[in-house]
Amino acid sequence: MRKTPMRNATLAATQFACSWDLPANADKAEALVRDAAGQGAQVILIQELFATPYFCITQRPEYFKLALPMQGHPLIARFADLARELGVVLPLSYFEAAGQAYFNSVAMIDADGRVLGNYRKSHIPQGPGYEEKYYFSPGDTGFRVWDTAFGRIGVEICWDQWFAEAARSMVLQGAEMLLYPTAIGSEPPNPDYDSQPHWEMVMRGHAAANIVPVLASNRIGREVAPEGRDVTFYGSSFISDHTGQLLAKAGRDAEEVVLATVDMDAVAELRRTWGIFRDRRPALYSALNGMDGT
Repeated sequence: MRKTPMRNATLAATQFACSWDLPANADKAEALVRDAAGQGAQVILIQELFATPYFCITQRPEYFKLALPMQGHPLIARFADLARELGVVLPLSYFEAAGQAYFNSVAMIDADGRVLGNYRKSHIPQGPGYEEKYYFSPGDTGFRVWDTAFGRIGVEICWDQWFAEAARSMVLQGAEMLLYPTAIGSEPPNPDYDSQPHWEMVMRGHAAANIVPVLASNRIGREVAPEGRDVTFYGSSFISDHTGQLLAKAGRDAEEVVLATVDMDAVAELRRTWGIFRDRRPALYSALNGMDGT
């Protein structure tokens, strides 16, 4: 009897440095997507807010001019055309203007170039070097997953990745892989502190706890705000398997594309048989419904 072919998915994460030469940022992202697709990637993740430097290092009102609506957004249109040309799934991070609100968003682009929908970052950080509450409203889309040409995908954005409840919510909706575009690096008040191992391990924990592969894409390079505050982004983009083991990992300061191929059917079979979803007790988790655990 002939066996059914494995449903493999080849995943890729990219990383690069950004500047105020905005056309160059878009060109670099496209070049890395083409590189990844040329190596066989089918789902390709680009870092958070790659169209510009990470403008959230400080609070400057002129940066609101960088936001555009999802409909008719030229960057989304460009990368939708690219996804269609290459036949790849391409979640796209962008700064969204919506009425009087502003969001840190991802447009999910399928391999035929269709924009399947929009996710708005749910958890918004605030601290020196990461002044996001000044720029972004908390997302109102809820945690979303999409059926794409290469699997059912859940996407969250950077600070979202620290919340186990968010990862579990996406997998309960059927996500077969979790993707995290990010922008994280040094902490200006504490330059000797390195959050990279913690950042990585949290996401690898989501992979193991939910039995799904995880991709994270982070930028590299030192960026300096006009006020002089700087953040050095530590790259380290990675792909983990469904048990949290690393399949591929980039360096801290090099422009890179990393790839890995996953047998999605084998992962799904393990997820079904392991029992972690069968044995959940939602009625006992009421402490999650309040801020203070009551």
